[in-house]
Amino acid sequence: MAPFTVALLSPSTVFLLVALVLLVAVCLLGGSRKPSLKLPPGPRPLPLIGNLHLIDIRRQDLSFMKLSEKYGPVFTLHFGWQKVVVLTGYEAVKEALVNQGNDFIDKPNTPIYVDIQNWGGVIFSKGEVWKTTRRFTLTAMRDLGMGKNRVEGRIQEELHFLIEMIESFKGKPFKLKSLMGAPANITFAMLFGDRFDYEDPLFVTFLGIIDDVVTLLGVTPLQLYNVYPFLGFLLKPQKIILERIAIIHTVLRQKLQESRQNVSENNIRTYIDMMMSKQQEENSKGTKENEKIFYDDSVVASVIDLALAGSETTSTTLQWAVLLMMKYPEIQQKVQEEIKRVLGAERLPTFEDRKQMPYCQAVIHEVQRFISLLPQMPRAAAVDTTFRGYFIPKGTMVIPSLTSVLYDKTQWETPNQFNPNHFLDAEGNFVKKDAFLPFSIGRRTCVGETLARMELFLFFVGLLQKYTFQPPPGMDLDLTTMVTFTLRPQPQSACAVACQ
Repeated sequence: MAPFTVALLSPSTVFLLVALVLLVAVCLLGGSRKPSLKLPPGPRPLPLIGNLHLIDIRRQDLSFMKLSEKYGPVFTLHFGWQKVVVLTGYEAVKEALVNQGNDFIDKPNTPIYVDIQNWGGVIFSKGEVWKTTRRFTLTAMRDLGMGKNRVEGRIQEELHFLIEMIESFKGKPFKLKSLMGAPANITFAMLFGDRFDYEDPLFVTFLGIIDDVVTLLGVTPLQLYNVYPFLGFLLKPQKIILERIAIIHTVLRQKLQESRQNVSENNIRTYIDMMMSKQQEENSKGTKENEKIFYDDSVVASVIDLALAGSETTSTTLQWAVLLMMKYPEIQQKVQEEIKRVLGAERLPTFEDRKQMPYCQAVIHEVQRFISLLPQMPRAAAVDTTFRGYFIPKGTMVIPSLTSVLYDKTQWETPNQFNPNHFLDAEGNFVKKDAFLPFSIGRRTCVGETLARMELFLFFVGLLQKYTFQPPPGMDLDLTTMVTFTLRPQPQSACAVACQ
């Protein structure tokens, strides 16, 4: 029967059968060589919750560092049904964000940020919108004086108002949160053109809304909403956030309308004016609606990004700096000795003075390292890519843990201690450290980094030149963090005693 059967098969049929066998063989052999086409290893997920039972959802950064001890610097977690690749330690984070920066340039589809910004703005957008908006924002901030004498003078002026505010307490306790107004005013002046009095109702409203939003972004129900957005109807934080953001939208749209009149008179003096000018340019060119970058919602999103980031990050770091000086009075004394030696009691600090003040520089940098203000800023794979032999599909959320970099045992001698010597050599000279990444690294570094560095130095040195900060009598200082969008200090007070 065998010869008879073969005889019935046509040459074309035999060819197709042979091709099919070869195709199956190639697939099987290819499947046996696929370790590089798998996601990184990680703990086995449970139904519905994934690996959430292994994570402190509010202090994810600490959970990531603990899990990396078992699974290595690159591992996969499941947030519910979503697969997330986590990067820990300086080497892995640098390799991903610098060496393969274009592969991990996108932002993930995080529900609350999509709700707030709708893929607009400087921080949470992606693709051409992000590239154009970021490029424009960097140019605009430089034109408005970021990193130049004009902004330095504005910070020095604001330092005067800050000292005046502290002076009004006459050595009695004041809330650390009172320091928030000064850095916020620097950002607001660039956005709107003028500083605000600290008691101005609009200013107070803005800061109150920012405080509410930043706080709510850290609460557990909000984190659950980001994992299970379909539960939104049961949860309140995201609704409150959107209500607060709607108030800001109303105010900002009024500012946009006012700016249009200024721009028509060729009176461009603020970030909003510059955005309105670009909007008019798009309109005059007849840019299609779906191709416009500088439409009203996008402008508002960018202003919100800068207002929130510019107010929260620097002011919170300044609060931590004062708190840590109270906690470590011997460090505060050494800072003041250097200030007195370089500046004396009256001369205002300049940013250039930092070159003669290595210890102040080291302390400011160590504050930023120690507090790990922004533990992580998630990314997403922009393309199908491989990283360290693992396959990461396009769209996968990738979390570079900045806390794990700032606390990397291979980069810092005493990572868990507040130790300014991390930034000093044996002769007391200031030393830059590659693993100092509070502003992240790569193409998505903080757009306001230059401004933030200048503000921190001038405000910190200016305050320590005038005052010694002490805890109120009977108060125990608390260095535990309050988890919000950033890692804030617990609400506490300080007493400012005038330096002799």
